[in-house]
Amino acid sequence: MTTWVLLRGLTREVGHWGEFPRLLRERLPGARVLAIDLPGNGRLNRETSPLRIEAMVQHCRAQLQALGVETPVHLLAMSLGGMVAVDWARRHPRELAACVLVNTSLRPFSPWYWRLRPANYPALLGFLRPWLSDSQREQTILRITSRHPPPDDDSVGQWVALRRARPVSGANALRQLIAATRYRASAEPPAVPLLVLASRCDALVDARSSHSLARRWQADIVEHPTAGHDLPLDDGPWLAQAVGAWLASRGDYKI
Repeated sequence: MTTWVLLRGLTREVGHWGEFPRLLRERLPGARVLAIDLPGNGRLNRETSPLRIEAMVQHCRAQLQALGVETPVHLLAMSLGGMVAVDWARRHPRELAACVLVNTSLRPFSPWYWRLRPANYPALLGFLRPWLSDSQREQTILRITSRHPPPDDDSVGQWVALRRARPVSGANALRQLIAATRYRASAEPPAVPLLVLASRCDALVDARSSHSLARRWQADIVEHPTAGHDLPLDDGPWLAQAVGAWLASRGDYKI
């Protein structure tokens, strides 16, 4: 059985994938789709987030081993999760069949102002205000990360419920940010098939980050013309289709 492992980004958890795991399973019949949390997030919110991406990789590997998941697996990862996927691919390429990176930015391929657009700094600093409600915080995140959520979407309500059920501590959020800031990818591409997906209208991370990464590593890249940073939310069917089409083009999967 082909296994797909999904990794989210900074302070986000498996619940933030929404309907995407189902969409990917429907696009890839017979595949197992498994979303796991980075330490400090979601079901692991009581654990201390590592200060280094390498330690996050080791934790994810241990999770798969504990679940009895055989390698190689496919990884699909966003943002901070993309850094984990890249480091995993570099250190343990035989454990991965392929990687799909969604709106990921890496040093040394992107300048700092591409990796986090300066226009977001005031909103992000606003999270330091203790009187903000959970709803206000999640509405701000939605505004920054989404361009056109599905009709009748209640992401804010769902995210507030996740925040209250499995809160991420301020200390863990800071530790994850430090880990992301410190990480520097190798100039050499990992020895794993790689697909880069970018959102042209990403207001959080400049889409040029993905293009620069793909160019330097000579990886395949596909760009969504209208989606924001949270591509699984803005157009989950497109994302699942892009993955399936890429696998089919490589002869890895028959659609």
